[in-house]
Amino acid sequence: MAKKSIEARQRKREKMVAKYADKRAALKAAGEYAALDLIPKNASPVRLRNRCQLTGRPRGYMRHFGISRNMFRDMVLAGKVPGVTKASW
Repeated sequence: MAKKSIEARQRKREKMVAKYADKRAALKAAGEYAALDLIPKNASPVRLRNRCQLTGRPRGYMRHFGISRNMFRDMVLAGKVPGVTKASW
């Protein structure tokens, strides 16, 4: 589990990215780089980190499911993910 402060920081960045997305796109298209510098740094989508929705784990993230590999494995073995089974051959 990630620390609650790290998860809160991530949520704050996600809100800020959504808030400034239109303004950033307009300024980048116009080439107004001086005005772009005045926007908060956390408004940049590059600062976002893919994290597991359940645990907040930043590594081993599976983009298609939005969770980490550990949680994915637990959910599959518990039968909570339809259409996915453990491989055997």
